[in-house]
Amino acid sequence: MQSKPVLQLSDLKLIAAAAEAEALKNSWAVSIAIVDDGGHLLWQQRLDGAAPISAQIAPAKARTAALGRRESRIYEEMINGGRVSFLSAPGLDGLLEGAVPIMKDGECLGAVGVSGVKSSEDAQIARAGIAAIGL
Repeated sequence: MQSKPVLQLSDLKLIAAAAEAEALKNSWAVSIAIVDDGGHLLWQQRLDGAAPISAQIAPAKARTAALGRRESRIYEEMINGGRVSFLSAPGLDGLLEGAVPIMKDGECLGAVGVSGVKSSEDAQIARAGIAAIGL
């Protein structure tokens, strides 16, 4: 039987704190979601001033990145490139840039999804959070 690393509460706290710090440093009001490798929500926070809809978009983006094992922007790029059939992919409803999978030794541990500012800035916040655990 194989074993693999998993996210622990201490990891979630580090990721969330670093993502929040990146958002606050830039005065960005966002929602931040962290999911496990199956796309199940482990952590969510909505910063002051973030739009209510961002609290639904962030976990959807994170779930997409975790289940697909790739940044959510890849799906947005495929759809924008004309492959609109991806809009019907089961279980994937956050097909927008702004989520990054958490990868370690080729294994997906989960993903961080962010919503509230430009998609590239959402992804910047997600990467800052992941960097806090050395990945």
